[in-house]
Parts: sequence; structure tokens; C-alpha cells
Amino acid sequence: MTDSTRRAVIFSAGGAGLAAVLSACSGGDSTATSEAAPADGQAAAGGGEIAKTSDIPVGGGKVFKDQDVVVTQPEAGTFKAFSATCTHKSCPVGSVANNEIICPCHGSRFSAKDGSVTNPPANKPLAEKKITVSGDSITLA
Repeated sequence: MTDSTRRAVIFSAGGAGLAAVLSACSGGDSTATSEAAPADGQAAAGGGEIAKTSDIPVGGGKVFKDQDVVVTQPEAGTFKAFSATCTHKSCPVGSVANNEIICPCHGSRFSAKDGSVTNPPANKPLAEKKITVSGDSITLA
């Protein structure tokens, strides 16, 4: 399909309808926790610091949408990282609370310890991502 044909299909589908579909998948949860990429721009490519250990609460975590990663601290001193894309319909997860990673789109929940599904409709775990914790710095590996 050419770019002009693709544009014609999108416009004929109705911009408002497309916007509604896209906004439904964005979650729109005003309580979601996310962080912008660091100023150095290295985190997206790996190797750059994405957070300080003090930024990640015990039993909680933070979603870094720009890096498609959610970093959790399921117990004091243990840090985990997972894909921030829900395995149900590919919506971005929105927050972490009570040791669960929460997707606002359809209510799926995942364990902050291992990424496994704790509440459907998702039926696959979040993919684990590699991080390195050095001192108080957390970096994508």
C-alpha cells in the first residue's frame, strides 16, 4: 500500500473515529507514573541512567514510556525491569502499586516480581528487560 493510499484509507475512516481508538489505547490515566527520557538521550539506546534507586518505591515502581520499560522494586534492594507494553492489546502499562504492574486499558495486572499475569485478560507475562544497578544508579543494559 502506498503512502497516499494509506492516507486516503485513514482519512476515509474518519479522523475523529481514529482519534477515539488511539486515545482509548493510550490509557489516559492521569494517575499513571511515567518519566521522560534523561537529557543525555542515552537511555533509549541502552547504557544510560534511567533512574536512581531512591526513585523506585518498595512494592511499587515507575513506568518509563520513552524507553518502553517499567522498573519495579518488589522488595527492598531488589530491582526488576519489564516491557511497559501490555501483552493483551499492546497498550502501555500505566502504573505500579502493591507489587502489581497495572494496565489501564482493560485491567490486566502483572507481578512486579517476575512479570507474570496476576489478573487477565492478558495471558502472557511481560518480557523481562535487563538493567544494571550500580550504587544508586539504574541503567538499561
